[in-house]
Amino acid sequence: MDLDFLVSAAVTLFVVVDPLGLAPAFVAITDGLPPAARNQAGFRATVIAVVVLVGAALIGEWLLHHLGIGLPAFRIAGGLLLFAVAFEMVLGVRVERQSREAEVAVEERVRHVAAFPLAIPLMAGPGALTAVILLAGEAGSLARLGVLIGVVIAVCALCLVVFRFSARVSGWLGITGNVVLSRLLGVLLAALAVQYVIDGAKAVWR
Repeated sequence: MDLDFLVSAAVTLFVVVDPLGLAPAFVAITDGLPPAARNQAGFRATVIAVVVLVGAALIGEWLLHHLGIGLPAFRIAGGLLLFAVAFEMVLGVRVERQSREAEVAVEERVRHVAAFPLAIPLMAGPGALTAVILLAGEAGSLARLGVLIGVVIAVCALCLVVFRFSARVSGWLGITGNVVLSRLLGVLLAALAVQYVIDGAKAVWR
């Protein structure tokens, strides 16, 4: 097993999906639902997110090829997109947007909150899809691709665990803890995004 690829995939997806950061949004979205319904919503959202992200890993590069988009170009664009996500995390804009989406879901009583906004875009959003496609392009072998799929499942499973204990996690971290964690993850994601842009630029130059 390629340990470097495993660590890179795990760190990237953990930072982009941000399971701990989803706890406050999940609490708001499922507010007023009985515990059984909350657990069901969390499970369904996790399954949907896994299907979407695994699908992106399996056919994302093929789709780019048929659209005439080179992987280096997508790597640069993806890096810029990930940097935008990191920028929002550092400034706290991302949390504010998630809160607004959660409030809309609660106010309108959307029937299938598991699909939207839990699975998409909070779990399998543009940043996560971009990261998965980029990592799949770097895999280069079925073994690495299997590692990536395993990481996707693991990160989504962690989201499910966080959903089950969302109220406790959010309360334990507190406002300050949530803010500090989001900022730290944002800085780390920004560095990874810049590395994607550098790798894409090198590929174009070659």
